[in-house]
Amino acid sequence: MCHPSVIGWASVAIQAEHVTGIDVIEVGSYNVNGSIRTNIEALHPASYLGADIEAGPNVDLVANVTDLPDMYPNGFGLVITTEMLEHVEDWRTTMTALAKLTKPGGTLALTTRSPGFPYHPYPVDNWRYPVDTMHEILTALGLNVDTCIPDPDVPGVFALAHKPQQWKPKHGSLDKITVPRV
Repeated sequence: MCHPSVIGWASVAIQAEHVTGIDVIEVGSYNVNGSIRTNIEALHPASYLGADIEAGPNVDLVANVTDLPDMYPNGFGLVITTEMLEHVEDWRTTMTALAKLTKPGGTLALTTRSPGFPYHPYPVDNWRYPVDTMHEILTALGLNVDTCIPDPDVPGVFALAHKPQQWKPKHGSLDKITVPRV
């Protein structure tokens, strides 16, 4: 699901260097009200896989995000998730899975909603991520944060981070971080 500002941000932030010749996965790819897929595919990825928990437009694989690292142990050079994180039950497990799914040297691009954004259950709505908290989450996961900024139009976060070549998971690093519930 995409707010128009998400499509605008992705068009600027996700460049050919992040995409061309690279395997891409979009987690939470079900197209309800817009998608960045066409923009990304125009940059000629090696492959593009849309994954979501239910079948629908832009969904190539029905799977839970937490299962994806085991399904794709070699990961992806670009992992994208737009407007999905506020809908997960367990944000810690989800964010850890997204970090694991990103290849060393690869990029994680994400958008999500912040406090002040209206309740929108699809299928559920659980979390609101302040910008500083998302930066803290990405850093705690051992990712190098390139940008973590507020959505200029509505309460939300836009973030781009890279996974170091020598990345190792940091167990328990997210335990002290609190994300506001809806």
